[in-house]
Amino acid sequence: MTGPLVASNGVPPPRLAVSYQGLPGRPADGYPVVSQLLIRQLAGGIPPGLALEVRSSGATGYAAAGGWAKLTDSAAVPPSAEITTAQAPVPVDAGTLFDLASLTKVVVTLPLVLLLHQRGQWSIDDPVARWLPGAPPSPVTISDCLLHIAGLVPFRQYYLTCDSPAEIKRAVIAELATAAVGPVSYSDVGFMLLGWAIENCTGEALPSLFARELAGPLGMTSTSYLPQAQRQHIAATEADGDQRTRARLVWGEVHDGNAFALGGTSGHAGLFGTVADLGRFASALLRPGHHPVLSADTIELMTSRHAGADPDARVLGWRVRPDQWGNWPAGTIWHTGFTGTSMLISPALDTAVVLLTNAVHPVRRLAETADFRTKVHRTVREVLDGSPRPDDTGTAAEITSARSGS
Repeated sequence: MTGPLVASNGVPPPRLAVSYQGLPGRPADGYPVVSQLLIRQLAGGIPPGLALEVRSSGATGYAAAGGWAKLTDSAAVPPSAEITTAQAPVPVDAGTLFDLASLTKVVVTLPLVLLLHQRGQWSIDDPVARWLPGAPPSPVTISDCLLHIAGLVPFRQYYLTCDSPAEIKRAVIAELATAAVGPVSYSDVGFMLLGWAIENCTGEALPSLFARELAGPLGMTSTSYLPQAQRQHIAATEADGDQRTRARLVWGEVHDGNAFALGGTSGHAGLFGTVADLGRFASALLRPGHHPVLSADTIELMTSRHAGADPDARVLGWRVRPDQWGNWPAGTIWHTGFTGTSMLISPALDTAVVLLTNAVHPVRRLAETADFRTKVHRTVREVLDGSPRPDDTGTAAEITSARSGS
């Protein structure tokens, strides 16, 4: 090919850069099928951009990054509109920062909660109200919030009804007055409470705690709240959505409206990171005897408390049994984020899968995003099982790849 093809609207086809290697007992021959799936999805615009890693406890077997970090400034611009030079799409590469959305819950809040328990600074069986000055009396415990059984509302648009971060905090804490432990009901509110509880217990803000206690020891050099990178290195999210009080593109700042109104930092959302950093986080949990932060006993505690039943069975922080994503064995844990992110960790297979996308850009397509996640994880599982399906992209998109020996 002498040069990239260009669509009628001026947007060239997406490119996907991939690398793969065979690991002990795990040949790399099936991974081209994953690449074909990804490039076909990118060519169809769902998602606009992505980064994927499949890792073992010791090495990365497959990595891919491509598509577009930013396509348009407004959802009002039709896909067929002519793209000017100033509006040229911004590509994704392996260093692109993605809004991790609710992965913040399991990458920041959950491990910090468990670390404080491990150090004896609190117990996960403490009432969460104990660590929230001014909170109404409540039997809801830290563990209840982690299991999403605290009886708290899933979310409210506090950013539309409250005038300041302090007012949002008071409104969220007041939710404890009517909370009662019951069945699993996924809640941002519970993790907002946990974030403030952590800060009150330690006397330190979440961003600095995460940087020192987790990111540093785990080698997550690019992951943080409030990213300072240039916007060209950050994946844009929604344009003209309902997470802001006025229509505009969300780019370089957290998508979630409540986290944004709180200054970009919360226990439920706000973290930005790269696929390699999240791969390091996930693979460390595959080495419980050698985790740089949490002890093996603490990691066992994380997965030993259970709540709920299929399709929403839970352990502390995580969901279990991702049956729709393929035949993953017992003990597999997983979580998703609204922006199109996900992480799956399967100790029985010594495998972690990190998928980062900006699937809500420029608009939400939640059903299509869920279908894409399912396809990716099912295909990866088939590769690990040695039975990848034949595939054919049928697109003009481009793939560049590098293969290493085992």
